[in-house]
Amino acid sequence: MKKLQIFDPALCCSSGVCGTNVDQALVTFSADVDWAKQNGLAVERFNLAQQPMAFADNAIVKALLQQGGEATLPALVADGKLLLSGRYPQRAELAQWMGRTLPVALFTPQVAELVAIGAAIASNCEPCFKHHFDAAYKLGVSTEDMLQAVNLAQQVKDSAARAVHELALRMLEPGAAVAAAAGCCGQNTAKTATSCCNS
Repeated sequence: MKKLQIFDPALCCSSGVCGTNVDQALVTFSADVDWAKQNGLAVERFNLAQQPMAFADNAIVKALLQQGGEATLPALVADGKLLLSGRYPQRAELAQWMGRTLPVALFTPQVAELVAIGAAIASNCEPCFKHHFDAAYKLGVSTEDMLQAVNLAQQVKDSAARAVHELALRMLEPGAAVAAAAGCCGQNTAKTATSCCNS
């Protein structure tokens, strides 16, 4: 498909954000059309309210309107063939017509719950863990996957804890007093107004 013709119903504009109400379907489709253009597709859009002759001059669209009226719009035509009528396509459909493959969406609701379980472990939030454990279980997430998320989060948390522990041990070694004094909080004996350790 080299060129796509879109025959919109009577609209004040094709963006979906005109007037007081936002048409989310139009907003989404406008973004999808921009994506298609950026990926090499030539697109022409015709508005029934503003360009009625384009509808009359296209035999496919004219026949659609004669048979079903404006309910058959929008109509999408490419290479002399009707691709779709009565609704706007999703981006996946545009990609299929263009012979392109969309990236696979990896952040599913199940993955989101695994991330949340890991965050609950990292933040020591017991209610959070219980909530997201229940949500993940209801979504069919296996206990093996949840355990893996828990263990990975704990490893990350332990790594940070080890680093702080090792820093403390280094600073408590003989001769480390100078290094301690040069820390972000300044001298131990006098907290300044800008000290990060002020309470």
